[in-house]
Amino acid sequence: MLLSRPAIFGVLFSDRIDKLLESALTVGITLFVGGIILLFVDKWFNNPDLKEDGDVSYATALKIGLFQCIAMIPGTSRSAATIVGGMSQKLSRKAAAEFSFFLAVPTMFAATAKKLLDFFKDGHTFSGEEVKLLVIGNVVAFIVALLAIRTFITFLEKKGFVLFGWYRILVGAVIIGLYATGHNLEII
Repeated sequence: MLLSRPAIFGVLFSDRIDKLLESALTVGITLFVGGIILLFVDKWFNNPDLKEDGDVSYATALKIGLFQCIAMIPGTSRSAATIVGGMSQKLSRKAAAEFSFFLAVPTMFAATAKKLLDFFKDGHTFSGEEVKLLVIGNVVAFIVALLAIRTFITFLEKKGFVLFGWYRILVGAVIIGLYATGHNLEII
């Protein structure tokens, strides 16, 4: 139940979040600010007490889950928000990253369930072929996600967040610059 808090916030603020998704400026600013945070996060939280994600208490999990709610702001990385949240709660980089990915499961499940419910409410159905494709797609996505997560955690352990920070700053600055010079940026 603790892990479903972000899903509750997502349902409550769905309309406002959808409105923000249409704002390129919001995305640009959030990318830029998030990048600055990532440049310094390793220095701010460099004395972890918890080396394994299995040592996380329910109270700590709730606090990290609240950080996940920040990711409802467009341009915010859900995994970065929860990893920073975990590190702020004295988790090591590796433990925070692993916990972040476990924390994603109920949130993604809830988001998928809501989209499916809306799909069926609108009178749509899946054919047998579509169900088969959905199952195959989900299995492949799961395998690829496991490989990506393993690679990401290994990279994060060795290099930290600085590269991700500079990437976000660059992309955010480009978006803000384009917006400021009058370019019509549509978020699809």
